[in-house]
Amino acid sequence: MNRLFANLPTTVFEVMSSLARETGAINLGQGFPDDPGPEDVRRAAADAVLNGYNQYPSMMGIPELRTAIAAHYRHWQGVDLDANTEVMVTSGATEALAGAILGIVEPGDEVVLFEPMYDAYLPLVRLAGGVPKFVTLQPPHFRLTEEALAKAFSPKTKAVVFNNPLNPTATVFSDEDLNLLADFCRRFDAIAISDEVWEHVVFDGRRHRPILALEGLRERSVKIGSAGKIFSLTGWKVGFVCAAPPIMKVLAKSHQFLTFTTAPNLQHAVAYGLAKDDSYFEDMRKNFARSRDRFTDGLKTLGFDVIPSQGTYFVNIDISALGETDDVAFCRRLVLEHGVAAIPVSAFYAEGAVKTVVRFCFAKKDSTLDAGLERLAKAIKRAA
Repeated sequence: MNRLFANLPTTVFEVMSSLARETGAINLGQGFPDDPGPEDVRRAAADAVLNGYNQYPSMMGIPELRTAIAAHYRHWQGVDLDANTEVMVTSGATEALAGAILGIVEPGDEVVLFEPMYDAYLPLVRLAGGVPKFVTLQPPHFRLTEEALAKAFSPKTKAVVFNNPLNPTATVFSDEDLNLLADFCRRFDAIAISDEVWEHVVFDGRRHRPILALEGLRERSVKIGSAGKIFSLTGWKVGFVCAAPPIMKVLAKSHQFLTFTTAPNLQHAVAYGLAKDDSYFEDMRKNFARSRDRFTDGLKTLGFDVIPSQGTYFVNIDISALGETDDVAFCRRLVLEHGVAAIPVSAFYAEGAVKTVVRFCFAKKDSTLDAGLERLAKAIKRAA
């Protein structure tokens, strides 16, 4: 057996979701909406599977979708991409990440990772033979600093895996942070692999700034997106990869031997969705922001110390004010004794774990959020 995978523990997401199923708890842990997603996009997929082509599509993605991706990013983010040479479709963003890391990182290369981080990054880096170098971000602001980056980067740095907006902290990095990161990538000749799946789920008037738009990074970056996050269809697993032609040529070969291609009907539906009127994307953000505010206001009213959510489906609380020092134990009690599943943020760290932050998913119906708050009220009374 491959020891890397054999020794990996069951993910905390599966543990908490299993406990939620077993106990009938309200699952505010795993990050998926309980809305079915836009009906017109789903109908486009159904029509394509019934009346369209269902054999192998192009390995790079159907031309209609690649053109739609390039047009979408030009319109929303001001990035000009050649749909034929700089855009590829993958079976989800995680496959895109795997292909990028395996295509870029060689044994012995150092890779800078920012923790807390999505749990796929570290195993993929190690699978490629990379040597992880961690930058530990601290609550409540989770900012990048010159000092922390200087400790992580070296002449051996080959790549950086970066997530913006950041899951699990719900942080949208400032221009100052992004420019600082770009400076280090240029200085150390590092490739930036940027996980931007939450690019459309940003709040309070924020606009996403892509890695490809940063000074000097257009030719040394990989931008990764996700239709599942854009359209709240997390099970579709349609990812986007954007990179300059020399990088894309290598990533395409990596993709060829991972999944090779992606369901053509879903690709047609995503192409249709990306061309939707601006009002869809604006309304989607407004609706998620309203759910965020409803849940956040409820948490504050109950007395929880809430860390502001700037994007994603998530909001975090700091449980240290409750006298709690172990987020895993807190989350187990929460699901077993009070019927609410949440995620301990320490699970997203490899080295310098912060153990007093807990993540909730607010991408739920009002009735689900309200029921969760009602149960959390009993939890905080006990803690008090």
